[in-house]
Amino acid sequence: MPNSFIHVELATTSVPKAKAFYAKLFDWKLADMPLPDGTYTLVEAGKGAGGGMMQQRIPGAGSAWMPHILVKDIEAATRKAKKLRGKIMKDVTEVTGMGWLSIIVDPTGAVFGLWEPKAKRK
Repeated sequence: MPNSFIHVELATTSVPKAKAFYAKLFDWKLADMPLPDGTYTLVEAGKGAGGGMMQQRIPGAGSAWMPHILVKDIEAATRKAKKLRGKIMKDVTEVTGMGWLSIIVDPTGAVFGLWEPKAKRK
């Protein structure tokens, strides 16, 4: 399926509480990965999209899941979203060694990410 959901990320107000909850609720494998500004917890959920958890970085914001959608050309897809009246919250940004992402708010207020993996880029 073109432009499928590829990754789902939880920005949470309490990573330890979220990890404890989801580890008991589901049979997910959780693995911490150090980042320069904190820790990112990778979620391996078996079939379907993978995911991750991290500390919420928006001051005063609550916890929320955000889906990421696979694209072939992140720059073109981000420009197209803007042309279609989407708001660019985070422009195309490289995730070192992994790929590129952008964060969009659609015209109805729903937030999602676009993702282009490094292995696919020419």
